[in-house]
Amino acid sequence: MIQFDFTGQRVLVVGGTSGINRGIARAFAEQGAHVAVVSRSEEKVQDTLAELSQYGTEVAGFTADVRDYPALAEGVKELAEAWGSLHLVVSGAAGNFPALGAQMSPNAFAAVVNIDLLGTYHVMRAVYPYLHRPGACVLNISAPQAQVPMIAQAHVCAAKAGVEMLTRSLACEWGSEGLRVNAIIPGPIADTEGMARLAPTPELMAACAQSVPMGRLGTAQDIANACLMLASPLAGFITGAIVPVDGGWLQGGAAHVASHFGSLIKAK
Repeated sequence: MIQFDFTGQRVLVVGGTSGINRGIARAFAEQGAHVAVVSRSEEKVQDTLAELSQYGTEVAGFTADVRDYPALAEGVKELAEAWGSLHLVVSGAAGNFPALGAQMSPNAFAAVVNIDLLGTYHVMRAVYPYLHRPGACVLNISAPQAQVPMIAQAHVCAAKAGVEMLTRSLACEWGSEGLRVNAIIPGPIADTEGMARLAPTPELMAACAQSVPMGRLGTAQDIANACLMLASPLAGFITGAIVPVDGGWLQGGAAHVASHFGSLIKAK
């Protein structure tokens, strides 16, 4: 692994108890950061903290739903009072399920928008007073659906496109304070719940891998590496950027697989 020095840095990963986000939390703990995680599940929080504590850094966690702003804000406030200002915040909570637009209930559409878009705003609003000035970085986790329209993903496409514009808008607002706001678009990442939903058959999973110009599925470590770079001084003049970490998938492979995915949903 490429080595960075985040010794003593205070990192908060929202949604950091599973999948890509847990990989991000692990990577920063490995590089010496104090890491806190947020999840709706107390069991997942404790399991994650048990793993992260093995790296010898200070760890913390609390439970909150990103849709519940008061609970989230109170948890962030208590963390900042205990630790001090935050050097990095990763907002990674997300919700998704395949559903055709004409068959999806308004409540179903709102559920994804409330987790993905409103939840991201809640995180950014809650952490804003506690970001280390100057120099703190916020990283929002977007998705290919923000860039590529996909059948049965209208709710996610709309929500994640909003996340990217929120990222760019707040980068403009907060830049004068020495705060950076960027977003990462993970490509198809192996062994994640998201891939299991979007590629529910071995054939579609294989098609995803074949459609990536680099010829493989990504890993959580690939996303974590990008986060390490963007949070480091190497990226000190990068803000408002939407960074695909996808092996080139957005160059055409994502649209190809999306058509297969749409056909599968319609067949069902």
